Amino acid sequence: MIRAGNAADRVHLARGIAVGLLAALVALGVAWELWLAPTGAGTLAIKVLPLLLALPGLLRHRLYTYRWLSLLLWLYVAEGLVRANTDVGLSRWLALLEIVIGLLLFTTCVVYIRRRLQAGTSSAAA
Repeated sequence: MIRAGNAADRVHLARGIAVGLLAALVALGVAWELWLAPTGAGTLAIKVLPLLLALPGLLRHRLYTYRWLSLLLWLYVAEGLVRANTDVGLSRWLALLEIVIGLLLFTTCVVYIRRRLQAGTSSAAA
């Protein structure tokens, strides 16, 4: 049987991992479009703005944010899949990294949601 303290610790661990992966995905998107392999004037760096909108909700344990973020991530995974198959050189490797980070973040969001529901905590104090 899972004790409440252990379940809460797992929820906090999942949140920490999710925040770290989200920060990595944002950093990758900005660095990719501005410095590493820009595809134009750098305007594609705005693609990370929806991810930044999720950060406050993740930090506040908002279950709704984890749910919509897990759906939004598929756009970034899809972009990575397209660019991994069409780009060459460094851009292809960055696309593969985007896919990996996106899938890891999706998995972490799912784990977080399941742990929160299993723990029976609906408040931010989880």
